Amino acid sequence: MDQNYVGYGTRSSVLRAGVDPRERFLVRTYNHLFGAIVLFAAIEVALFKTGAALTIARALAGTSWLLVLGGFMLVSWLATHAAHASTSKPAQYAALGAYVLAQAILFVPLLFLANAVAPGAIQSAGLVTMAGFAGLTAIAYFSRKDFSFLGALLRWGGICALVLVAAALLFGFQLGTFFSVAMVAFAGAAILYDTSNVLHHYPEDRYVGAALQLFASVAMLFWYVLRLFTSSRD
Repeated sequence: MDQNYVGYGTRSSVLRAGVDPRERFLVRTYNHLFGAIVLFAAIEVALFKTGAALTIARALAGTSWLLVLGGFMLVSWLATHAAHASTSKPAQYAALGAYVLAQAILFVPLLFLANAVAPGAIQSAGLVTMAGFAGLTAIAYFSRKDFSFLGALLRWGGICALVLVAAALLFGFQLGTFFSVAMVAFAGAAILYDTSNVLHHYPEDRYVGAALQLFASVAMLFWYVLRLFTSSRD
């Protein structure tokens, strides 16, 4: 048998063996992302069906939104750190569950507003979000481009957005439609960046943390798309 052929066959086997763990990692990551989205939707349905959402909305309305956002950012940081740094799978799952719950609570006032002023906006925003996520994921997957260069831009953009949100809350002005459009673009860039990291950089045992990161970007995209749908019918 030709030695070159034997060498080629061996290299092919090694390549296949190297690809399979990554493929399993990707499947696990997106399965966990889907599970997080389903859990988020289930929590929201339960909150609204039981009437707990009204209590939460009133409580948040009577609290400084800066304190609410500060608490959410603290929970987000702790959950992200645990999902990425902990070697315990139960701790990683607890972090993902806590983050999904925090997002579900944060969304309650916006969902109440959408139901009141723009019936059908939640479903429309959900469809647009899923279509946008699918399109951006396809770009990252099929191009195989490394979008890690977006990291610095996202950090600066995130700081600017937080400063604008804090200023709006402190001084009582509205950020308006242009801010929501800009944040939709920001969330899209975050999805590209996170998907690229999942494809190229995440360790294969960190699929829970990878799913949390993707869920965070999807939730941000949904938030600002829903804001656009709500403001357009207000």
